[in-house]
Amino acid sequence: MKRGVYKKGYVRVSGGHELYYELYGNPDGIPVVFVHGGPGAGFTARHRKFFNKDKHNVLFFDQRGAGKSRPFASIKNNTTSRLVEDMRKLIKHFFGKRRVYLMGGSWGSTLSLVYAIRHRESVKGMVLRGIYLATKEENKHYAGGGVGKFFPEVWEDAVKITPKKYHTNIVKFFYKQNKSKNKKTRHKYAYAWTFYELCIAKLKFDKKKCRETMKKEPELWKAMSPLETHYIAHNCFLPENYIMKNIKKIKHLPVSIINGRYDMICPPISAYKLHKALPKSKLFLTIAGHLRSEPANHTVLAKEVRRLCK
Repeated sequence: MKRGVYKKGYVRVSGGHELYYELYGNPDGIPVVFVHGGPGAGFTARHRKFFNKDKHNVLFFDQRGAGKSRPFASIKNNTTSRLVEDMRKLIKHFFGKRRVYLMGGSWGSTLSLVYAIRHRESVKGMVLRGIYLATKEENKHYAGGGVGKFFPEVWEDAVKITPKKYHTNIVKFFYKQNKSKNKKTRHKYAYAWTFYELCIAKLKFDKKKCRETMKKEPELWKAMSPLETHYIAHNCFLPENYIMKNIKKIKHLPVSIINGRYDMICPPISAYKLHKALPKSKLFLTIAGHLRSEPANHTVLAKEVRRLCK
């Protein structure tokens, strides 16, 4: 039997949203849920390569406002708790009472952790990459100048289009511009925000390649910027340090933690803290930056999916 995407479509959820999904692999295989990053990045066919289509039954879905989900780039009724509710609905619908593995990177690691904390009875294990614990400290590093110590020219480009009073927290300004009624204004700042992120995402900085990516994938920056700034501006709709304060609830789960040692978006200290709090976790600090596609990250991710999700 030929394996691949065997089912796809939309599931209606609360608040006027419809989520696009695909089921990939073996319908009778090991259930895995892929949790994309951003918020707003969506999933692509490239994410399938981590899974064995004969052994795994993988649920891919675009979160609210992301990818092919509708309405596109919408921040209305878009919160962490709503996303967790969506995941629970999808998992129950497609996998029933079977426990699932979660694979998530960056924001996907955050959402996976929050889901596991709230619905640990339905989770069998996790493979997480680029750990983001949704704390004010991490947000300050990313949007308050910490990145500028390592990528000063990229940070300078980001702050020079913002008023000086926002230079210690640029997310507030970009969030405001992303809600502008003027389409040109929204697109200008959406592009600038995502370009900033792409430029610091890889171990090797290449502004030309960042521009090429932005040109090829305009839907990416049109969704990521409004959704990311919406979430960061609201501290991801979570109490401060929520994940680590509740981490004991999932200490029994096996978790693979992969983080680039030179990740400027999600510095490895968060991965290390998470590892120390989870007795059954394994930590891999790679010679890489943030992106899943970087060779060192990709190799370990593929290996850990094979090892854990069986």
